[in-house]
Amino acid sequence: MDIRFTEEKDWMLLKHVRLAALLDAPTAFGVSYQTAANYTDEQWKERASSVTGTQFWLALKEDKPIGMIGAAVSQSNRYNLIGMWVEPAERGSGVATQLVEAVKSRAIEKSHEHVFLDVAPDNARASNFYLRQGFTFIDEWEPLASHPHIRVQTMLWPVPS
Repeated sequence: MDIRFTEEKDWMLLKHVRLAALLDAPTAFGVSYQTAANYTDEQWKERASSVTGTQFWLALKEDKPIGMIGAAVSQSNRYNLIGMWVEPAERGSGVATQLVEAVKSRAIEKSHEHVFLDVAPDNARASNFYLRQGFTFIDEWEPLASHPHIRVQTMLWPVPS
């Protein structure tokens, strides 16, 4: 298994895994399947090449995408982990941990003090996974952009000094 940054040439792989994630867990992401399915090829190429400011990593097994994760710096200068997903057959195999480690390593490399993420607390599997990765809940809540009736809570991981 290989974890690597996406490049423009990976746009079809990123599209495939992102759409699979949105079908599998439609209420876990800030964008709907329909919105992402309507992106043009150029928009997918921009996403894969980090032109949008969000950087993506793919988990590849025999050149097939089995997971993804993204990270971006927000307008408030927070380094945010976003878009984490692993194919159901690969869950529990360590892929998710390796994807999160890639984002943590990048945060350290870029001298960020924290990594933030948002998760619905009733998504017990995700919440417990992030707690095991050293994230803690903070008292910040917001509606999920794609499903405003769902409130997500912010978690943070302090970069070791």
